[in-house]
Amino acid sequence: MTPTLALVADGKKFMWDGRTLDSREEASRVAESYRKDNFEVRTVEEEGRFFLYSRRVVKGVAVTVQ
Repeated sequence: MTPTLALVADGKKFMWDGRTLDSREEASRVAESYRKDNFEVRTVEEEGRFFLYSRRVVKGVAVTVQ
């Protein structure tokens, strides 16, 4: 089974991180690491597998002048 690449939840677009996780505990650990890096995370369970979808809003853009 291959999950969709994007998920829309609460009017926000989340992207699949490309991993298939085998347990809820593993998914929780990985999701927490994303949250520590300021990502919003959604976990989807299908057929006993877990998929993480994440998003992060860019708060500013670094501009380099040469």
